[in-house]
Amino acid sequence: MKTFFAKDHGVLPGADVTRSLAALLRTVCETPGEKTLVLEPGTYRFNASDCETHRLVITNSVSPKEFAPDETPHINAVPFYLSDVKDLTVECNGAIFEITGKVTNFAAEDCENLTIKDLEFRHTEPDMHEFLVLGSSGNSATFVIDAGSRFEVTDGKMIFFVGDERVPADKKADRAYWIGLIRPETPEKIERAGHPLKGANHIERIDEHTVRVTYNGSVPFCPGERCYVFDVRRQFAGIFLNRCKNVTLSGVCQRFNYGLALALQCCDTAMISSCVFAPEKCSPRKMASVADFIQACMCRGQLTFTNNLFDGAGDDCLNVHGVHLIITNVEENRLTVRFMHPQTFGYNPIRQGDELAFIDPKTLLETGKTTVQASEMQNDHELLLTVSDAAGAAVGRAVEDVSACPDVTFADNEMTRIITRGLLLTTRGKVTVENNRFISTTMSGVLCSDDANNWYESGMCADVTVKNNIFESVGAPPVLILPENSAYAGPVHRNIRIENNRFLNYPEGPCVFAKSTDDLAVSGNVCAHAPVLETENCTDVKEENNKVL
Repeated sequence: MKTFFAKDHGVLPGADVTRSLAALLRTVCETPGEKTLVLEPGTYRFNASDCETHRLVITNSVSPKEFAPDETPHINAVPFYLSDVKDLTVECNGAIFEITGKVTNFAAEDCENLTIKDLEFRHTEPDMHEFLVLGSSGNSATFVIDAGSRFEVTDGKMIFFVGDERVPADKKADRAYWIGLIRPETPEKIERAGHPLKGANHIERIDEHTVRVTYNGSVPFCPGERCYVFDVRRQFAGIFLNRCKNVTLSGVCQRFNYGLALALQCCDTAMISSCVFAPEKCSPRKMASVADFIQACMCRGQLTFTNNLFDGAGDDCLNVHGVHLIITNVEENRLTVRFMHPQTFGYNPIRQGDELAFIDPKTLLETGKTTVQASEMQNDHELLLTVSDAAGAAVGRAVEDVSACPDVTFADNEMTRIITRGLLLTTRGKVTVENNRFISTTMSGVLCSDDANNWYESGMCADVTVKNNIFESVGAPPVLILPENSAYAGPVHRNIRIENNRFLNYPEGPCVFAKSTDDLAVSGNVCAHAPVLETENCTDVKEENNKVL
């Protein structure tokens, strides 16, 4: 086994290592056989302007229309990039990567048997800014801006500095709805709100971190409230794993990221263990991720998430799903299928030998199955599939890759301050959710979805167990089983167990709501209030031994 010591290659703590680490990683990737890269403890600095760039088309991220005419789409600066490497362990020993500027913190593509241990990512001057409402009077309000934000006020306008970039503080303020809001009476809860500078006509700097904002109308916020302003465009990710197999992230800590905190795309088997996705403990900032903490799309094998902390997300905590591609042409056994959602496209997730199901978008039920003989990308949005049998295929129907439906274990994790849902679980694989703490999700703690008309996230659930979890201050209903079928022709989901959970402090309404589901058991749960269960078009439902407080 080959061991690389980073210090021997000029990668030393206390220095800017943007270029020296990139050179070392190229050498590591070119080295065959089992190998280990060892970093010394300490802080390593990186600057986005010196990073190598890569074209990363990341699922559920950014649409072509979101780029300016003078931009090259999907170009990401990446300080820590691995490609086509096998049998690599990176021992980071608590090293801290301190990054200035907008980047994807870490990306690995086409890697196998990869382990990353004990690494922390931090950002200086991140493009996420806290506006603490100090007071308000008439049509003006005074805000304290977090100490980690550097800004200037000129001619009544406010500009943030993010590395070498100048970002207008009121960017998209007139149409922003995703801004994070924390009220003083509910400090563990983040909800979505409008931009604190919407309707502002003048900004005055009072001191180093304080500004007074004058509005055209009344002040939209109250003293003590904290608003988190960020660019919602998901051009970058925190960690991006693309077409990788057997990846382990252990003891990885990510204090801030642009876009998705961790995107798993077309991966086969991953273990995420003892990781932290949260702001620094000493930071006044209460949000760590611009969007979801984890998205796993078109993955395979076993995905395991254990003993992790998730705190402060701009979207869901975990979303595991496939993609419903829509058939646009059928010629004998050749199908043209298309990515339909504008933020998911640009990669080929379907492999030779995969089993496909044809899906009616209205009922979300199968109309047939086939095997893929060939899969070719025609352009960023279309694939040409050669299949063994096109019976059941038709223009307008969806395809679901049954082979890209991972098993999921989510156990012994804690999440808090999640601005939308806890878990979205949309896979035919075996799913186990146990011994977790769901604290303060604005929407449902667990959602089993499936749709072929909106986000096009597949598919039907076939084996889900949610047991021995604590749900505290989550949205209604805490567990939502809601396939988005517009017509009922039979159950979409099946074999779902909700067992021995504690559901505390959630809004009025059912604890569990289920639609179009067969073989549903809700038993042994402790619920804050009645009713425990409501259903719509469900069959073989068992509700027993639940307790209402």
